[in-house]
Amino acid sequence: MKIKINGEELRTDRRVLSELLEELNIQPGRVAVEVNLKIIRKADYDTHPIMEGDNIEIVNFVGGG
Repeated sequence: MKIKINGEELRTDRRVLSELLEELNIQPGRVAVEVNLKIIRKADYDTHPIMEGDNIEIVNFVGGG
């Protein structure tokens, strides 16, 4: 299926958000994820479905001083 991640088109066969993050080598604890303008709770990453045409934004937390 085709989805968009941070404005870039991607093809994936992953069905839930946690699987997609794994495919992208992204650690779930260090990001915030929005799907179709809705922020997804980390507790829901394992069950939140990925659908054809979804627009996903992934924001990394950056520490510094």
